[in-house]
Amino acid sequence: MLFLHDVWVNWFEGEENGYNVCHFHEWRKDDSVELLDQVPLLKVNSLLFDYIENNLSELPPGLLKDIFQKAYIRKNHERIQLDYCFIVTDGIGILAVDTIGYTIPIRKSRIIPRQEQLVFEMVKDIEPEEYSTEFIKNGSEEKDYHILSLAPEYVRGLTRKERQLKQLLFMALDQLQGTKNAAEVKYWYTEWNPTKYGDIQEREFNEVWQKLYEETLNGWSHKHIQLCERLIKGQPFFEKLWDMEHESKVN
Repeated sequence: MLFLHDVWVNWFEGEENGYNVCHFHEWRKDDSVELLDQVPLLKVNSLLFDYIENNLSELPPGLLKDIFQKAYIRKNHERIQLDYCFIVTDGIGILAVDTIGYTIPIRKSRIIPRQEQLVFEMVKDIEPEEYSTEFIKNGSEEKDYHILSLAPEYVRGLTRKERQLKQLLFMALDQLQGTKNAAEVKYWYTEWNPTKYGDIQEREFNEVWQKLYEETLNGWSHKHIQLCERLIKGQPFFEKLWDMEHESKVN
């Protein structure tokens, strides 16, 4: 088995979408970066890599058995053993994973560029490990993206801050959908697209909300930012998330 040593990780917890597991250039000063003293390295096929990167589902039992208690983290000069922690690659992407004792990839991280290069060199001449992927085909033919878990094409090319604010906007839109308040949704649609004010006055709540949802799905612009800021005004939880994004600084 291959091992890496002294690996810096920045855990993103509970992320089902790989696009939210930030690469090194998007790590922030207030992120909690840790040092893995030793961690096993696995090369797998692209189907399994994509499944691990973009799901919070059961890992193959054979994989868990192979890496059990073979990783250590260094904290305050202590070397602490981890049950299921590993680095996985398909030769294209790389991901560090820690299940925190469970059998699903609870915590995920990218690694720093110098160590990424080392991983590619270590695995370039080896074949992928063979683990059962039957459960992947059975349980996850097509991932179910939705308003609180946008498909990758709707966040592609956005920065970490933009992705987080877009997620916040769609949390607010999801909340708006729950109100079923036709006057309110017409107001917000008019804020978004004033030229269509007349077109929506006789329309039902669901139709107007759907138009607002579909028109805000693509890209990220000053109009999106304005709508998000206005929608969340007066809602302490959303406002706190907004403030956190605006106060965070990239390393």
